Amino acid sequence: MIKKADLVIIGGGVVGCSVAYNLAKLGAKNIILLEKNTLASGSTGRCGAGIRQQFGTKMNCILARESIKIFENLSQELEYDIELNQGGYLILAYTEKEVNQFKKNVALEQSLNIKARFITVEEAKEIVPPLNTEGILAATFCPTDGHANPFKTNFAYAEAAERLGVKIYTFTEVKEIETENHKIVAVNTDKGKLLTPMVVNAAGGYSGIIGKMVGVDIPVYSQRHQILITEPIDPLFRPMLMSFSRNFYGQQTPHGSIIMGFGDPNERKDGDIGSSWQFAQEMAQKMTAVLPLLKEVSMVRQWAGLYNMSPDAQPILGEHPQIEGFYMALGFSGHGFMLAPITSKLIAELILKRKTSLPIDKLDIGRFERGELIIEPSVV
Repeated sequence: MIKKADLVIIGGGVVGCSVAYNLAKLGAKNIILLEKNTLASGSTGRCGAGIRQQFGTKMNCILARESIKIFENLSQELEYDIELNQGGYLILAYTEKEVNQFKKNVALEQSLNIKARFITVEEAKEIVPPLNTEGILAATFCPTDGHANPFKTNFAYAEAAERLGVKIYTFTEVKEIETENHKIVAVNTDKGKLLTPMVVNAAGGYSGIIGKMVGVDIPVYSQRHQILITEPIDPLFRPMLMSFSRNFYGQQTPHGSIIMGFGDPNERKDGDIGSSWQFAQEMAQKMTAVLPLLKEVSMVRQWAGLYNMSPDAQPILGEHPQIEGFYMALGFSGHGFMLAPITSKLIAELILKRKTSLPIDKLDIGRFERGELIIEPSVV
């Protein structure tokens, strides 16, 4: 491993690799990316792969909209098929409260040129014919939402970054970050010491640990999120199916398997990524209720990853005010994969002192101290 770098990125998930690519694309040199395991071994490789623009805050809507624009051309840009499938997101409302929230969400989304619409139960059934409509009051649908392959997206960014000169070191764990006079000076790893004036914390579920290495407390916690996948079956539905009140999502992959998950507010927050039989049982009950045909389908395996949660379910982006050269791209609260293309571009612009394509000053870490949280109501 080399001894000196202009900038070190910690984390080999889609956020870290896309930051590396965007920095190199803008002309930055001597960039090192460190990953303690393999690329995509953390939250990226364990996520549900969804990409949606249907949110309840203007900030997330805009970030997601701009990410979709990048996703639509990413296979060509990175010369790697990321298996983008824009089959839409069908979000189901089972309560009057959701109906009212969805009407507000769609009004916001349409004002931002997002092609979402509020639809009837009958229209939802037309989009997903096997859908059990019992209890559904209405739905929203955005045809340009969808899903992509997280592994291929991650690897595409990494390989493109390497072609532009970025050096990626896997199985290289950061043990310590040295600072002097509140400035980054070096990163110590299990493979040696790297002198550097800048660090990007893109460590996902482990970003709080990296923060402590420079003596700051980042207000995030990492919560286990479990997922399972079925055997491949004939095409059953195209869009991602989701419900906030009944707490589930599911999508059918290009090769026919169905990936599904849900968020449990009582889940562990200790970094554990083990799986439980209770999850498998509850997940099966949720999805067979909405898609009864799945009762005949076998589960193949299950796994868990970490949601890196921020207090308002919005990412924390930018330089830490107390440590010069310490940049953060974290706290995505389960939306890191879908927001990575645009947020990595913005972080790269910020680091290189360019005018950012979108204003991200409201996503700084200081918003929590100022009491200026941007609460996202649409999280599963």
